[in-house]
Amino acid sequence: MKNEEQRTNFSLAACKRACSHGVKQSLGPHRELTFALFGGLFMVIAFLFDQTGYLWTATTIYAISYLIGGYYKAKEGLTDLFQDKSLNVELLMIIAAIGAASIGYWGEGAVLIFIFALSGALETYTLQKSESNLSALMELAPHEANLLSGNGETNVVPVKELKIGNHILVKPGERVPADGEIVSGTSTVDESAITGESMPVHKNEGGVVYNSTMNQRGVLTVSVTKEDEDSLFQKMIALVQEAKESRPPSQRLIEKLEGPYVIAVLALVLISFLFTYLALGWTFETALYQAMVLLVVASPCAVVASIMPAMLAAISNGAKQGVLFKSGIYLEQLSKMKAIAFDKTGTLTEGNPRLTDVRLKEGIDETDVYNAIASIEMRSDHPLASAIINGMKERQDISFVEPTDFEDTPGWGIAAGVDGYTWRIGKKAFMTGDTARFSYIEKEWSNTGKTIVFVERDEEVLAALALSDIVREHTRATVAAIQDKGMHTAMITGDQEATAKAIANDISLDTWLANRLPEDKVEAVETLQNDYGKVAMVGDGVNDAPALAKADIGVAMGSGTDVALETADVVLMKNDLTKMNEIIHLSKRLNRIVAQNLIFSMSVIILLVIGTFFQNVSLPLGVVGHEGSTLIVIANGLRLLRTKRKQSMHQLPDFNAPTKA
Repeated sequence: MKNEEQRTNFSLAACKRACSHGVKQSLGPHRELTFALFGGLFMVIAFLFDQTGYLWTATTIYAISYLIGGYYKAKEGLTDLFQDKSLNVELLMIIAAIGAASIGYWGEGAVLIFIFALSGALETYTLQKSESNLSALMELAPHEANLLSGNGETNVVPVKELKIGNHILVKPGERVPADGEIVSGTSTVDESAITGESMPVHKNEGGVVYNSTMNQRGVLTVSVTKEDEDSLFQKMIALVQEAKESRPPSQRLIEKLEGPYVIAVLALVLISFLFTYLALGWTFETALYQAMVLLVVASPCAVVASIMPAMLAAISNGAKQGVLFKSGIYLEQLSKMKAIAFDKTGTLTEGNPRLTDVRLKEGIDETDVYNAIASIEMRSDHPLASAIINGMKERQDISFVEPTDFEDTPGWGIAAGVDGYTWRIGKKAFMTGDTARFSYIEKEWSNTGKTIVFVERDEEVLAALALSDIVREHTRATVAAIQDKGMHTAMITGDQEATAKAIANDISLDTWLANRLPEDKVEAVETLQNDYGKVAMVGDGVNDAPALAKADIGVAMGSGTDVALETADVVLMKNDLTKMNEIIHLSKRLNRIVAQNLIFSMSVIILLVIGTFFQNVSLPLGVVGHEGSTLIVIANGLRLLRTKRKQSMHQLPDFNAPTKA
């Protein structure tokens, strides 16, 4: 799935070339629409002259209508023919209009050109609605910044001139012009442009702010950490644009078949003309007229428009919700996954362990023990150290002392001297004293997936600590909703078996794979692929990078990090797991609407072709049916711009209540 072909960039003009459904960057929709309307105006004037008997005048004005109304379509078709050596629908329309005029049906040809040009202009306009979210997002980026000089003065400079290390001033109501770290000031910042989260985030000194987010309250002094082109916001814009300019396999197939299809239509039209004229004895004019009708109704315009407008709308919908797709193929394929694998820490859980329980030996003064534990852990860089310190602070006011003879044994624990005693904090096997008095509580905590740390003083075990990573809000509901869609759910974690089992049972996962290092998670993904088929992997995008790359689709819980943008196929910019269920549903909606469009558009073509053979379809009626079906499938695809949930997380059963493992 993840090959270079799928990541190939292409211009949206590919869709435009195929059936006038793209957005010309050099041509606004109003100009194209103006030409179409003026062509229609001359058509009406010519018709009036035609009705009053001024045939040569009418013919001349019809010719002007052809030139004005058909200018852009003719230019497009001829450009593809002579420059790209390809045949497209525009060429079919040119031939049909010229053919109609050659046998005296100037009025019908003018109607053909007018409706075709008008529908093309309207399609361009409607498709630009799918671009509006990206355009609105790009407009959020500030162009100027308040650069602080060494003497404290501010100078307004272009954002592109900012360098790493520059200090900038961000006032209330202004958008942050660059990624950076707050040097001074306190405020709340609206980060919805990055994460999709509408609730403001409190920021103070040392906090990170992002380009294009909105400073709401206080004045902030920010040190620039990235130049404009490297900012997270600009990378987001580039990714969304890249996704919009990528083609899913279904669209590539249609484009590949377009040339042969046009040749087949031309051959069919020629055969139809010769058969009706020579074999059936129709007049030359009647045979050619019906051949021109067939040329119009058999064109694949609506079929080509069945996919890309819907895809662009769905990608825009995701971007609006803080979900980035690196390619439309991942959006198309997401609902076809057979299994969804989750990392535990930071994905299913909050990723911030908490000290949940403390058990002391009877008769021990907890004040001295807590002070010693916190003082020793202050010297440790273990991931659990800060959780233990915070837990001690929550229980009492800590009097920190400087430990002596500090020794860290990685993977086991730490030892140090405090108040003349030798302390050891770590795993059970790291203790020199007997831990039997804590065996019962150790078993109970282990069964609930908690990490256990023992504390020893002079070879006597005095305390047992339990730490746990808290399951995210709505994790249970999200897992249940994914399972309801028929997908297998699994957890791949580096945690021990007991912890993994407890978490998996708590949130009702189907399977779990424990004790997996980052390199082992690749093998775990392969196992799931062998057992279930296509697998999506959801992780934090950091230590899960190999597994995300191995999965058919890698989904990163981004939280606005560069690494997530680089490693995953889909990025949830806000750490909101409920978005996973929503984008699976969005993928299902996309595939359903594309199927509706393809069935409808092909059915219309078949019916119109059959009607043509029975001489029940006139040229104007054929044009209306052809272009009308095109507009209908585009409008159907644009429904994906609306945020619509099959079932809100808040409507799901309450799975968040604690359950026994």
